[in-house]
Amino acid sequence: MLWHQFVVQQTVMKPDQHAASTTDCKDQGLLFPELTNRTVVVDFKAGHVSSDGGAVLLGRLDRSQGYLRRFVGCFVDHRNEELIEHELLELMRQRIFGLALGYEDLNDHDRLSDDPLLASVCGKKDPLGRDRQRKRDRGKALAGKSTLNRLELTPEGASAAARYKKIEADPEAIEDYFIQEYVRSLPPWTTSVVLDLDATDDPLHGEQEGRFFHGYYREYCYLPLYIFAGHWPVLAWLRTSKRDASSGATEKVAKIVAALRKRFPRLKIRLRGDSAFCRDGLMSWCEDHGVEYVFGLARNAVLQRELSEAMDQAQAQSQAQDGVAARVFKEFEYAAETWERRRRVIGKAEWTQGGPNPRFVITNLAAEAVAAQSLYEEEYCGRGDMENRIKEQQLDLYADRTSTATLRANQLRLWFSTLAYLLMNQMRQVGLVGTELARATCGTIRLRLLKIGALVRVSARRVLISLSSAYPRPELFGLVAARLRAGPSG
Repeated sequence: MLWHQFVVQQTVMKPDQHAASTTDCKDQGLLFPELTNRTVVVDFKAGHVSSDGGAVLLGRLDRSQGYLRRFVGCFVDHRNEELIEHELLELMRQRIFGLALGYEDLNDHDRLSDDPLLASVCGKKDPLGRDRQRKRDRGKALAGKSTLNRLELTPEGASAAARYKKIEADPEAIEDYFIQEYVRSLPPWTTSVVLDLDATDDPLHGEQEGRFFHGYYREYCYLPLYIFAGHWPVLAWLRTSKRDASSGATEKVAKIVAALRKRFPRLKIRLRGDSAFCRDGLMSWCEDHGVEYVFGLARNAVLQRELSEAMDQAQAQSQAQDGVAARVFKEFEYAAETWERRRRVIGKAEWTQGGPNPRFVITNLAAEAVAAQSLYEEEYCGRGDMENRIKEQQLDLYADRTSTATLRANQLRLWFSTLAYLLMNQMRQVGLVGTELARATCGTIRLRLLKIGALVRVSARRVLISLSSAYPRPELFGLVAARLRAGPSG
């Protein structure tokens, strides 16, 4: 191999010659003759190149549906209008689109600040940043991390007198925003909805506000409460873990139910959750307000005695079928000592792999409405898909990147992640329905639809984005672009 050709000029340099040598490499190119039968030459003259060519789809989705324009209405901007270079909507688009594109850390935006493609998608009129006020900022159209973190770190009660942090969030308004966006999404002929509740762990990163060790998860963590309607995120509430998993759920459910029935007075609403939500207070509220529920019920000695005969039947069936798993269902009424009333319980007596596997669910649905087996296998087990939605938000959209010092700031980060998930899910539900990516995760959609190499050229009249000729799905890209444009003006 001709290693002497790897670098254009092999010479002994003095320390003050390093900068000049770097410039020479950029100007003359690097040679890699050992790679193939033709000499490979690498230079740094491509101009503006982005790996996020598909970001234009996020921009079109947002403009079409107006999600972020409505979201910024939950914030109060106390900045002096004459000194603002980055409008609040531009900052919010940069932050949320960044999460959707895979940039989890605010530090990433110092590198992204000179990206004309992202600047254009965020709505910047000067995508090259040539007209910035300060000379050191010229060439960087977007905000850096120090400006973006003001979205999260502005304390409650901020005012125009604050020195830097002047963009104040209204937590109640943001919570209502996600509820209203869900209600807005429902077609006028909707007759029933199912809301899934779940709590999960969000590990802490140090001595943060609300730090508490959770015995079940065996770590210091937060305990956020999520409510999803299918794939739609209705609630993402960050809580300390020094509480029961169902704590506050009744109040949040009441708010969501009120918003739904304001638009659909006769709407049938059903709640689903695991045994952590089997609490007399929540179940009584549902019964008093005409809300159906199906919750898991933690096993105990009384319940297992009720199921013992059915378990014997399941064991006999399994042994008669050479060990194939067998299920027998039984329903009965049950009330814990602290409950106000007896309720319908379905027990699943399952014998599998040579041993018992009993499970129980509790419901206020009448037996004539849903049979025991269907209620367990179709209604209750269907809630398991919500766990996949939470995993998507945590793994693909960084919902667990709650590493700031205060609970308020971390709640904002969770909401930013939730909004990024909402955008990606709508990309899937609206743009990708019926395609090969119709059931893909957010991470897969990002990889196959958004992460496309693009050459960006900016002129006085247009921004020309040339996507890679090797991109394997141009027809899919065009289809999604057309579908997203068809939405209402936002």
